[in-house]
Amino acid sequence: MSTPLQHLVDTTEFLDTAAFERQLAEGESPVKLFKKTLRHSQEEIDKRFKAGEDIRQLVYGRASVIDQIITSAWNLFDWPSDNQASLIAVGGYGRGELHPHSDVDILLLFKDFVPADCEESISGFLTLLWDIQLEIGSSVRTIDECYNEAQDDITIATNLIESRPLTGNPDLHQEMYDRVTSEGAWTDKEFFVAKYKEQKARHEKTNNTEYNLEPNLKNSPGGLRDLQTIGWVAKRHFGATYIRDLVDHGFLTESELDTLNQGELYLWSVRYALHMISGRKEDRLLFDHQRALAEFFGYKDQQGALAVEQFMSKYYRVAMAMAEFNDMLLQYFDEAILKIEDQQTFITVNKRFRVHNGYLEATYDRVFEKHPFALLEVFVLLANHDDIKGVRASTIRLIRDNRHLIDDDFRNDLRNTSLFMELMKSPNGVSTELKRMNRYGILGRYLPEFGEIVGQMQHDLFHIYTVDAHTLKVIQKMRQFRHRDHMEQFPIAYRLVNQLPKIELLYIAGLYHDIGKGRGGDHSELGAVDAMAFCERHHLGRWDSHLVSWLVRNHLLMSMTAQRRDLSDPEVINTFAQQVQDNVHLDYLYVLTVADINATNHTLWNSWRATLLRQLYMETKRALRRGLENPGNKEDRIEQVQHEALMILKRSGIPETDVQEFWQTMGDDYFLREDAKNIAWHTQSILEHEPSDLPLVLIQKTSYRVYEGATEIFIYSKDINNLFAATVATLDQLSLSIQDARIIVTDDSKTLNTYTVLTEDNEPLSENPDYINSIRDRLIEELDDPEDYPDIIHRRIPRQMKLFAAPTTVNLSNDPNTQQTVMEVRSPDRPGLLARIGKIFSELDISVRKAKITSIGERVEDVFFLTDIDGEPISDPAVCIELQTRVCRELDQHINAQ
Repeated sequence: MSTPLQHLVDTTEFLDTAAFERQLAEGESPVKLFKKTLRHSQEEIDKRFKAGEDIRQLVYGRASVIDQIITSAWNLFDWPSDNQASLIAVGGYGRGELHPHSDVDILLLFKDFVPADCEESISGFLTLLWDIQLEIGSSVRTIDECYNEAQDDITIATNLIESRPLTGNPDLHQEMYDRVTSEGAWTDKEFFVAKYKEQKARHEKTNNTEYNLEPNLKNSPGGLRDLQTIGWVAKRHFGATYIRDLVDHGFLTESELDTLNQGELYLWSVRYALHMISGRKEDRLLFDHQRALAEFFGYKDQQGALAVEQFMSKYYRVAMAMAEFNDMLLQYFDEAILKIEDQQTFITVNKRFRVHNGYLEATYDRVFEKHPFALLEVFVLLANHDDIKGVRASTIRLIRDNRHLIDDDFRNDLRNTSLFMELMKSPNGVSTELKRMNRYGILGRYLPEFGEIVGQMQHDLFHIYTVDAHTLKVIQKMRQFRHRDHMEQFPIAYRLVNQLPKIELLYIAGLYHDIGKGRGGDHSELGAVDAMAFCERHHLGRWDSHLVSWLVRNHLLMSMTAQRRDLSDPEVINTFAQQVQDNVHLDYLYVLTVADINATNHTLWNSWRATLLRQLYMETKRALRRGLENPGNKEDRIEQVQHEALMILKRSGIPETDVQEFWQTMGDDYFLREDAKNIAWHTQSILEHEPSDLPLVLIQKTSYRVYEGATEIFIYSKDINNLFAATVATLDQLSLSIQDARIIVTDDSKTLNTYTVLTEDNEPLSENPDYINSIRDRLIEELDDPEDYPDIIHRRIPRQMKLFAAPTTVNLSNDPNTQQTVMEVRSPDRPGLLARIGKIFSELDISVRKAKITSIGERVEDVFFLTDIDGEPISDPAVCIELQTRVCRELDQHINAQ
């Protein structure tokens, strides 16, 4: 809320005023002169910014230069001679703050009416300002119109409060200002409520967090708008001119004023650099600019932290501090403006705390000095009393002033460890209070290892929050799973989280699962060590401690197994069951995994991932029930699934002899990878399919659950080399996202291909018959002659994905169990990726037997199981080298070409 200081800035530092006025008087073209003057002055200001000059002088200096230009432009036109007109700077320009590409908002103010003979001057004046390429925002109003529009629109009212006269009759500005700040326009209470609602709506648009992946310097929590909101309210209610005035009014201390000023100047510096680098008005810290800003401010890559991650970590920490000040000051204003006449109510909680008008308040100023454990007690009380609205502003200040008392002695004090565990066991408010502890700087001091991840970002599209924000969202998700309104979307998590024997162990594992990030090394192993130390310090039992440490060490195990391994393989299930050991470990790990995925990136959790995790969970439960010493027998499984499928087929009147004859052509792998219902569906459809060269295409949902299913597309056709390539190209043209591919070749040279797909929005396909038929018809048309290869579509690659275009890597290995070659591809995701890989397979005479498709943020990690045209592993080294080389080269050329 800094007040204009342009009167303290010597404009001649950036503009040769005398030369400018002389050239203008000599008749040089105003447009040419003004553009040249603006360019030269901005170059000078930019040069000084790069040299490290005080950002305030530069921001106010640019406003002063614009003052000179606009005033000179005004003087080129005829205006009323009776002091009936005035030119006013409003908004940010009214505060005297202009960054390189900030809007220049002006008001042409008239006394009672706009004279008709001024229309030409108004039009010419504004046209001139546009011609010299100023980003002008203009309005033409009378004083009455200003008053009426300010009454109707809080944004207009705010802009007019932030105003100052440039030229013309200054008395008009004063009269207008007095009108729009009068009680008749907005009372103090109405103004405060409106600005508070405005801020709340602004925060909701940015997910109510400072930690967005591409935050907005102005509008995200802790951004410049939050600081300006403080200023607007202070100016409207208290008549504050400078932010320092809030110290005089008792709302800020000198040290807080310094922190607030430093935060604002930091945000100003980043905004100035962002405008300069982007070449336009840009307030979003887009990925495009984050790296350039990190380089500009001198950050260097270090082990465990890229330069851009260090830069963004600094930003997030500043934004969090500014958001904390905003919380505190708006609550003070709430008391001073809205509740000043309210009756004061006090409810004693204990000797240290009371509830003051709904907010928790320390009973005296030295409460934390005398009882340091109260720094944790305050959050336990809030968790246990959901009727308390929050912490009173005066007590927030006391917490800030005394958090330095949290040292090693504090952390090892039994009273404090007991209080923290009481919070973790609380039936209510766990995630809310952990977030509040983080906002007030307590959590990172009590758990120094957590303090190291505060504001730590990971520069990719997979993790859309900083590590600390993600961690607290994981716990929030765990808490949400308890509620009935989450039962339909997360049925297993809902059931498990309400029956886990010690729910606090789950929260601790969530708190520590990513705590080792940014240190180099395996973050899961580092976190497991930290988690064990936490458990020992908090006096957890040995079994509990080992469970928490195991969960942290293995928190990625379930998601990686579900997404990258073949869950129809009994050996995969048995190996996973041996790793989880028992049902208790499995139950905790499942909830942690689902919470982790949902809190990492809201786009990651889709119906297919839900299905994979559910399948792995249920199969592992069966394996554990059977006993780890009795691993599943493939022959028994094949016999059982065939029996179940045969019973279904018999009920449909399909002769058993026809079924058995068809099944003779199928290998064991088919019956291991498909369930009885699908086998019956495939078998009946194929047996009833009229002899034809056209492929059979079937489409159905994989599950009856709306939230835990995808869509299966089943294709029965002659085994032709181009079939996989043609299929994935067609599905890509249909904007369908392939999640899994299962390919079976029969002994009579037919192929049964099952593709699990989702829409672009990660949903199962619509059940609209016309839509399904259109997909079926398109596939039949394209696959009737796979040699007539469908074109690979050329959809534009999203901006963000291009920025994270790490080189493609391909690993090849032969699996002795399956007698297939395994190809693992890691590459930036983009439209048409599978189609390009499929075309390469086709050209090298390589057959695809199975594929696991995994998208993780901006990259894919796909696994293909391949053979040569004879059904053997790819053994020719030259073919392997060519396959690796072509996949890497063609995928990277594609993404770099756009």
